[in-house]
Amino acid sequence: MNMKAFLMALTTVIIWGSTFAAIRASLHGGYTAGHLVLSRYAIASAIFIALALVPGIRIRIPHKKDLIKIFLLGFVGITLYNIGVTFGELTITAGSAGMLIGSTPIFTALIAVLFMKERLGKAGWTGLSIGFLGVILITVGTSGASFSISIGAVLVLMAAIATSIFFVFQQPLHKRYTPIELTAYFTWAGTIPFLIFSPGLMQDIQQATLEANLAALYTGIFPAAVAYVTWATALSLGRASTVTSMLYVEPVIAIVTAWVWLKEWPSTISLIGGLVAIIGVVVVNGVGRKHTVSTKEAA
Repeated sequence: MNMKAFLMALTTVIIWGSTFAAIRASLHGGYTAGHLVLSRYAIASAIFIALALVPGIRIRIPHKKDLIKIFLLGFVGITLYNIGVTFGELTITAGSAGMLIGSTPIFTALIAVLFMKERLGKAGWTGLSIGFLGVILITVGTSGASFSISIGAVLVLMAAIATSIFFVFQQPLHKRYTPIELTAYFTWAGTIPFLIFSPGLMQDIQQATLEANLAALYTGIFPAAVAYVTWATALSLGRASTVTSMLYVEPVIAIVTAWVWLKEWPSTISLIGGLVAIIGVVVVNGVGRKHTVSTKEAA
């Protein structure tokens, strides 16, 4: 990964890592989960509309052949991801959500193997196994002493899988569109389904605390708009599997931010699971990737 891709990816994970605590702050301050995702992406969509009107920034109309793919990826990467994370955080801590999303590189590697004709050596498959063990521990740890699987954890895992699909399958589009264009397309496409949460939105905003409204504004501007541009830029400069390995930093940021802001701390089992998952990610994207051979290279 070159330095620019590294810096763009690092900026993204720092912003995204703070998102989980901001979401919880908005949910605790009067927002419903549906109204929060709608308000966040209404803000982000408005930002990209404004950018499209700036003379020096070119956001073209996408090619007809790409429209279906753009709408599908917008639905998976924006709609499903944010529904999973936001509704999931109704019942699990911000730190636990961050650790589960931190498993994204594991799912990305698996998807790359299944659909992008990549191969993993023994070290790669070992890393996947370790990573999935960590995910299981985090998931079980979110339910406390009951050792069951909480619905919140399942929803956040759905989000992790959705964003992995989003990261991998958007790669070909980077050859035809700029990062700002792609982010705008995905944001607009992913925001449309959120309109089902429109009833009662203004009442929620008016009744929410100042902290909740500021947190919603922050997540609409930075994680939902700025960070997706920096992430798309990073993806355009490197391989999806390599760039997404940076996401192992995100859980650490999520845990620290939630502790400082919300006084939340994940359970011991979840923390152990998070550490195990990070080890799995490092093995998959470090040692395992050294033994990865694409089908084209092998041919």
